[in-house]
Amino acid sequence: MSQKIQSKTLLKFFMLVALLLGYFGYLSWEYDLATGGIIALLTWSFFVLCTPIADAGFILDFPIRLIFGLRMVITEIMVWVLAITINITTLFYNPEAYQTTVLTSVFYNILTVPYPYWSIILLCALGTFLSIHFGDEIFDATADKMANKTKTKKSKIFKYKMAGMVIIFIIIFFIYEHLIKQMGLENVL
Repeated sequence: MSQKIQSKTLLKFFMLVALLLGYFGYLSWEYDLATGGIIALLTWSFFVLCTPIADAGFILDFPIRLIFGLRMVITEIMVWVLAITINITTLFYNPEAYQTTVLTSVFYNILTVPYPYWSIILLCALGTFLSIHFGDEIFDATADKMANKTKTKKSKIFKYKMAGMVIIFIIIFFIYEHLIKQMGLENVL
């Protein structure tokens, strides 16, 4: 990956981490340290489970890929397991924590009403893992291109594969928008 792209991506990563830490600080000041921590984790897990791109998981996926070379899709699986575990634990031991903010109360409804709200989570899983796979492919292609400067049949296949992923992702995004509007969540989310 080129130095310019890498530094831009690192800047985005640090901005996301700063935003998460700032949000945690605000919530801890507004409520208390424990409640602020729980709400920050629930908010993070909302963005993991209920957005069709890997935005919250990116906080872990990209640095782990850079440092350890572990594919982002593997890290994202661990992110999803962590987010689901956080919510199962909170639903059993502290369900009132979801009623603290508008976002977490909507999230509570999504988690506790399987039909039709779990369709949002399933669609987001598809979009998230597609976007992560896309990121891994670009990362690999950039590394291959730097290692091998010649144009091959592989690069043509890569272009078609990427175009297909983009089309599928656009379809997922429009279905997601439609679901959000149909469920009356567009003003909340």
